[in-house]
Amino acid sequence: MDKELIIRSSSDNVDFALLKDGKLIELQKDEDSNDFSVGDVFIAKIRKAVPGLNAAFVNVGYEKDAFLHYHDLGPKLPSLLKFTKRVSTGKLKDFSLKNFPFEKDIEKDGKIVDALKSNQSLLVQIVKEPISTKGPRISSELSIAGRYIVLVPFSSRISISQKIEDREEKDRLKRLVKSITPPGFGIIVRTVAQGRKVAELDKDLQNLLSRWTAMCKKLHKAHHPSKVLGEMNKASSILRDIFNDTFTSIHVDDEELYIQIKDYVQEIAPKKESIVKLYQSKVPIFEKFGIERQIKTSFGKTVSMAKGAYLVVEHTEALHVIDVNSGNRSNKANNQEDTALEVNLIAATEMARQLRLRDMGGIIVVDFIDMTNAENRQKLFNHLRDEMKDDRAKHKILPPSKFGLIQITRQRVRPEMNIKTREENPNGLNGSEVEAPIGLVQKVTHDLEQLLKKDYKKLTLNTHPFIAAFLTKGFPSIRSKWFFEHKKWVKVLPRDAYTYLEYHFFDKDGNQIK
Repeated sequence: MDKELIIRSSSDNVDFALLKDGKLIELQKDEDSNDFSVGDVFIAKIRKAVPGLNAAFVNVGYEKDAFLHYHDLGPKLPSLLKFTKRVSTGKLKDFSLKNFPFEKDIEKDGKIVDALKSNQSLLVQIVKEPISTKGPRISSELSIAGRYIVLVPFSSRISISQKIEDREEKDRLKRLVKSITPPGFGIIVRTVAQGRKVAELDKDLQNLLSRWTAMCKKLHKAHHPSKVLGEMNKASSILRDIFNDTFTSIHVDDEELYIQIKDYVQEIAPKKESIVKLYQSKVPIFEKFGIERQIKTSFGKTVSMAKGAYLVVEHTEALHVIDVNSGNRSNKANNQEDTALEVNLIAATEMARQLRLRDMGGIIVVDFIDMTNAENRQKLFNHLRDEMKDDRAKHKILPPSKFGLIQITRQRVRPEMNIKTREENPNGLNGSEVEAPIGLVQKVTHDLEQLLKKDYKKLTLNTHPFIAAFLTKGFPSIRSKWFFEHKKWVKVLPRDAYTYLEYHFFDKDGNQIK
């Protein structure tokens, strides 16, 4: 399995594309204008507590107040409030928490009005970015993420990632971390810490403590509200969270960013430093690696899959609905049940990719093709769970219902990736839009493959001049690729009278193939 990270830099943003065996599985954008990223810590002002919601609205400097629920306060809220006040006024200059007297924890099911008051200053962390008409969601239970561990101030708990299943390794890590953890802090050990030595964990811990100290130093002169601790740059945070030994290459088209990433990889995985490469070709980096093509064909309402099957993705205010269709594929399976299982397994793989790619969150309902065999339904459920194992977002999958529906909940912490794949119709008026040429070419290619299976000796494709040129120009052209793959030459004739999306195949006698 090859994993590649392709990074494209422009003047106002940086795009990150994660490829698995050449297929796009994750796309992220880092925009300069985004001042409210998940993980950022703000010194904020309590605007007002709302007893009916058991929550408070907090001014973090965004146009809409952030939402802070009672359950997101954390049990150590009184200690945090006391610490924040003393540091902000300059009365406390020791930020280690070593000699800091902790206050009594708040009640688990208490009331917001008993915990917070208007105009109070409070340290909060962004847990969900502003989405649609809502302001950011925040928590006052702070955590600072590193490569191997997460530092949790005002805690004494040490916990190990549930993805580490080896009991001996869990005990070893807990013992090591306990020996280096300073008083007043808790630690969460991340999955990538597996097999690491105490020196590596301690180095990560010291780096996090330095960030905590730097943040505390800002509090004395900080304007309320303002950001006092920013997440590290997107490139480093992505590598921190997903980088592992399966990565084969990281390509960057900006020299400054290349140096930053090379230095970071050298720090976290010295043996992998050589996989970071500066891309210097004149061909745009996303074109070179086929990412632009995949974006055009992956973000539309209809998503094509192998063997003629396809997904239809619909969005509503409350949920996402995905419909699985078998299409007009030739049925090689023995019966309808086998066909349904085959298409459903292909669809489950593509659907897991789509959730990550679009960063879809909330409730997702998937209408798979009905299967009567309970064993097949279980096989589909297990396959979907395996495909979603690499998804970093918290999610829960319910088993298939009798109607073939699978319900999924997936955590959403930032706005969904929404890319426009339709283009202005050159034949139309009033701003009408049509499918992008690359999407139409995919349909044409699929139809051609179906016709070639029926053993047509000679085929002619009539299409709009724009599409005809798209198919025949350049080397190797798309038509040339058809020839190399199927060993049959397809004649392409431009037709001025055709609309942009119109195309027809004709046989050797000039008869249109329906």
